[in-house]
Amino acid sequence: MLLFQSQLEGTIWKEMDDLKVFKVLDLEEFQQTFSAYQKPQVLHKDPGEDQSFVRKVKELSVIDGRRAQNCNILLLRLKLTNEEIRHAVLSMDEQEDLPRDMLEQLLKFVPEKSDIELLEEHKHELDRMAKADRFLYDMSSINHYQQRLQSLYFKKKFAERVAELKPKIKALSLASQEVVQSGALRQLLEVVLAFGNYMNKGQRGNAWGFKVSSLNKIADTKSSIDKNVTLLHYMITVLERKYPKVAAFSEELQNVPEAAKVNMTELEKDIGKLRSGLKNVEAELQYQEGRSPQGPQDRFVPVVSQFITVASFSFSDVEDSLSEAKQVFGKALAHFGEETSNMQPDQFFGIFHTFLTAYSEAQQDNENMARRKEEEERREIKEAQLKRDKELKAKTARANAGEEGGEFDDLVSALRSGEVFDRDMSKMNRRKQRTQNVLESSRERVVTRLNQ
Repeated sequence: MLLFQSQLEGTIWKEMDDLKVFKVLDLEEFQQTFSAYQKPQVLHKDPGEDQSFVRKVKELSVIDGRRAQNCNILLLRLKLTNEEIRHAVLSMDEQEDLPRDMLEQLLKFVPEKSDIELLEEHKHELDRMAKADRFLYDMSSINHYQQRLQSLYFKKKFAERVAELKPKIKALSLASQEVVQSGALRQLLEVVLAFGNYMNKGQRGNAWGFKVSSLNKIADTKSSIDKNVTLLHYMITVLERKYPKVAAFSEELQNVPEAAKVNMTELEKDIGKLRSGLKNVEAELQYQEGRSPQGPQDRFVPVVSQFITVASFSFSDVEDSLSEAKQVFGKALAHFGEETSNMQPDQFFGIFHTFLTAYSEAQQDNENMARRKEEEERREIKEAQLKRDKELKAKTARANAGEEGGEFDDLVSALRSGEVFDRDMSKMNRRKQRTQNVLESSRERVVTRLNQ
């Protein structure tokens, strides 16, 4: 009990209690000054002035301004009334009115306990409540609103999450089988071991095997003749010439690149989230089954019961697939002499994936080098042919020029020496002799006929 003296309305007080204070204080003024929920003053404006300002002043809001603004943005995007949203939540959105991304945003604007208490105090002023305040107030009337919303969101995301997990588990299982069963890979590793033993003959030679991680060191061993050529380039050339089936070993490792992306820790974490999410939905189902439904719109129990039946079966299938994949992966690690407790799928298959990538690039390099070599050879042959043609043409031209010049020179020389006339006389004498012989022969044939 507090003792003091004060003069209020001419009365001397020796004790203070709530009842006596309330009789003296102006409670309406006190409430207006310190109330958490302010009633805005209604301004008297002329009839001709903008009435939108008056309506804005009359709005009542108790929630944080930034939160209210974000909530208003969400409601504008959603384009549904509060009643339609309420119906969608109660019916577990059988009409598919609430997209998944909108559900995720709605979970950020679940009415908190403090919000509900303040809104409840002013439920007699619903018409004046701001849009965000009214939304929170209407949603707070749904029993277990947050749990229902979480269950609905999990239901909508479940199939997508399972669809993301299944390919990873399948790739892990298939890739584990491929690296163990691939005959081409086994022969390729034998060739690698043979090259390694030959290069390291002596104390380090004659090895029985090597770590898988050493596989990618082949691309780092460069030729002493050409630094652009590595042991991997040379090995591919040998394989394609001698062992073409082994050279195409990548065809037997189709799932390795996808398995190289699988992180077992993350995979098990995702499975754990699905497991805990299913348990939460089952717990909410049990709660809703133990109470009366909120009117004919409430479809939580029948919809979720059916979902749990299907989802539980699907989840069990995923769990079994993962368990089987882990066993096959463990066998693959043991097959290659790796520690099963330390090596993760993305590490193990990442080694093979890196080698496959380097192998493909080196193969392309070899093709490019072979193509450039062929082009150079064709260019050299063409240049040699052009050179021969040019030389032959020049030789022919010289020969022709030489013949023409020789005949002319001979003619000039013969004219100067007079031999040309001697040659002409000889020709005339030869023609005269041939003519005379022909005439004599003719006469002999005529005489012979007359004698007969």
